[in-house]
Amino acid sequence: MKIAIGCDHRGFKLKEFLKEKLREDFEVLDFGTFSEESTHYPIYAKKVALAVSKKEADFGVLICATGIGMSIAANKIRGVRAAHVCSDELVELSRRHNNANIICFGSIYTDEETALRWVKNFISTPFEGGRHSIRVDMIEDVSDR
Repeated sequence: MKIAIGCDHRGFKLKEFLKEKLREDFEVLDFGTFSEESTHYPIYAKKVALAVSKKEADFGVLICATGIGMSIAANKIRGVRAAHVCSDELVELSRRHNNANIICFGSIYTDEETALRWVKNFISTPFEGGRHSIRVDMIEDVSDR
């Protein structure tokens, strides 16, 4: 399984931690940033979102200070369902009900162990399909791109 990961300067330390831990079990594609030097999160959201939408990665992980900007930017790419999460329940529901393919969270609200747990739960939780498939298809139809 391939996981695309990206962050801005505020998520760099957490990204590096996750990258190291996830590489124990998965192939991790690091789309940057590669330092704590100030940068712009949409650059990295786009890179990860494109990798996921083109099926170059199975899932994506995006981290900025809050996770909000990353989720907004990533969701501009057709085929991406980036979920901003802040609890175990939302991680699971984003996969089960929304078939989310990118998880987004904030480094200032998420410690290392929680982030690792969330990513592992995210990629291991299956999509339920059924009535949720209809809704996910409707989400794709909303896009005018």
